[in-house]
Amino acid sequence: MSQNFSIKHQEHFKLYVLLKDKIIFENELEKNGIKFYQDSKEQPYIDKGIRYFLADKDREIIDSILIENKIVASTESIPGYDYNDQSKVLKMFIWVLTGIIFLIILLSLIMN
Repeated sequence: MSQNFSIKHQEHFKLYVLLKDKIIFENELEKNGIKFYQDSKEQPYIDKGIRYFLADKDREIIDSILIENKIVASTESIPGYDYNDQSKVLKMFIWVLTGIIFLIILLSLIMN
């Protein structure tokens, strides 16, 4: 792992990556030889993402990694949301609601 605490003492930026993308993101960083520091142990909540400290000089490569791998990331000032996950939850909710309505109609027809 290319964890480097010294990144925090250089020109750096913070990037938040969702837990589901952590392995892909770290693998891509290592493939490209990008040093990073990630402090998930110091973060009380990781529901909005795991915080990475990355060197400013690697910003362009990191941007291309995020785009190529469709990783949703955010900064402290610009929150990012994974709308694909939200649409999956909405679709599941609609299917469950449709099933419940169907069962209610079916039971009311059987009772009559």
